[in-house]
Formats: sequence, C-alpha cells, structure tokens
Amino acid sequence: MLTRYSKILLILTIMFIALFSSTAVFATSEQSTVSEATAPWWVWPLVLFIVTFILGIVAVLGGVGGGVLFVPIIGGFFPFNLDFVRGAGLLVALAGALAAGPGLLKRGMADLRLALPVALIASSSAIVGAMIGLALPKNVVNITLGLTILGIVAIMLMAKKSEFPEVQKPDALSTALRINGIYYEASTGQEVNWKIHRTPQGLILFIIIGIMAGMFGLGAGWANVPVLNLLMGAPLKVSVATSKFLLSITDTSAAWIYVNNGAVLPMMVVPSIIGIMLGSIVGVKILAKAKPVAIRYIVIGLLLFSGSRALLKGLGIWN
Repeated sequence: MLTRYSKILLILTIMFIALFSSTAVFATSEQSTVSEATAPWWVWPLVLFIVTFILGIVAVLGGVGGGVLFVPIIGGFFPFNLDFVRGAGLLVALAGALAAGPGLLKRGMADLRLALPVALIASSSAIVGAMIGLALPKNVVNITLGLTILGIVAIMLMAKKSEFPEVQKPDALSTALRINGIYYEASTGQEVNWKIHRTPQGLILFIIIGIMAGMFGLGAGWANVPVLNLLMGAPLKVSVATSKFLLSITDTSAAWIYVNNGAVLPMMVVPSIIGIMLGSIVGVKILAKAKPVAIRYIVIGLLLFSGSRALLKGLGIWN
C-alpha cells in the first residue's frame, strides 16, 4: 500500500518522464527540417518553468543542487549553448538552495556548525574550478563529470546503514568545533543524536568537490551528501539538508565567474529560477515527512541518471 508521500513521488516521477520525453521529441522535430516554422519565443521558457519546478522538488529530497540535473537535461534537449546552460545551472542550484535553506534550518535538519567550515573550503575551491571549467573542452567536462557521479553511485549502493551511520567516537577536530547535534526524525517519532568523525579527510575532499563543482557548473550536492554521510558519519537526512544549505554558499562563488564572463541568458535563468524556488519550497515540506531510506534511493536514482547522461554525451553517444 503506497503512502501519501510515496504517491506524490510516483506522480512527480511520471510527470518528469513525460516532460522529458516530450521535450526530446519537440527538440528532435524542430531540428528535422529547416523549412519548418520555429516555436514561439514563450514555449521554451514555459517548458523550462515546468521542468525546473519538478526538479526543485526532487532536488531537495535528494540533497543535490538543481544544476546537477538541469545541466545534462537542458543542455541535451533544449536549443541553448552549453556555456549558457552551465551558467544558468549554477544560478538554478543557488536559487533552489536559497529557497530551501531557511526551512531546513528552521526544522533543525541543516546544521550550521557542520556547514560553515565545509562551506569556507568548498566555496574558495569553486572559484578556481569555475575558471578551469570555462577553459576546458565541453566533452572533457562531460566525461569527467559522468565518471565521477557514477563512481559516487557505486559507493552509495555498496554502503550499509547509511541512513543512521554509527560513529563510535568523534575525532579531535569535530570535538573542537563542536560539530554534533540532535534532530527529530518525524518518520520514526524519535530524536536522533549524531556526531561525526574523519573530519580532516572530509575537509580535504571538499577542496576537490569545490573545484569540480565550479568546473561542471552543477553545484556540489551530488558529492556533498556521500562525503557528509558515508565518510564523516552524519545521518542521511542531516547530510541532505546541510548539503542543500551548503549550495547557497558554494554556488555563489562559482556563479560569479560565469556571470562575469557573460555566460548568463535571462530567458533561461528567470523561468528556471522561479520554477526551482517554488519546487524547493514544496520539496522541503515533503522532506520533513519522507523516510530516510526513500531519500537514499532518490539520491541514487538522480545521480545515476544525470551521471549516465553526462558520460554518454561526452562520448558522443547521446547527443
């Protein structure tokens, strides 16, 4: 028997697949002959709004920035240059994070003590990554991104008890920074005490994550969650919520590089940001009631799809 929130997720999935398929057909039909009339100017912004609204919901549930799905989908099936898509992708991820952040903090799921040291390192690295990304060939960026995300999916599939990792003893750095907390798990009706370990290793990885986030123009949620959850031992729901909050800091640094290079198209950015923000607000409400195990599979599904799409496009198989 499906629960209320399982039904909502199922409906959203069906809607997303339908929109994805119709967009692909529409793009293909437009390119079939040059003699056909082009679509009215308002069609693509409207479709962008609908698609990003759905992406905003599932991005919050998966703890990933909307950009990690926005870039491969919009870049593959909409008639926009990839540089504009990457610039818009960071702004989309940033808008979704800003919309979801206050709600996550208010509900006690995102943790500031966990987020701030990570954000300082990742945002500085993202500036460097954005400069590198704009200089690299597009196929190299797509192939590297696809392999990275698929590697993360493999790690998450092999991991056990990731919903509530067991941390026997916090390390010295996390103790000094007082990174620990309690949050109320609505799905079980219990308060969960959590702490983290392997903090130095996690902070080092966030240097790499920041660089890759800026390179790909995808935000960093796709890597934040596995590191926070699987390596550092934060509960999955705390990792998802903190990751979403982190994007509001990290993506700001990388986004300015794309803005300053003129890689922003208002017709893409405006409807996409409105859609992602409205979807993120809905996603926060669903996240509070959703079970952690369900969120884990949402994360895996989103990363598997976007990683495969990026890899195949980089190899020239799925253009």
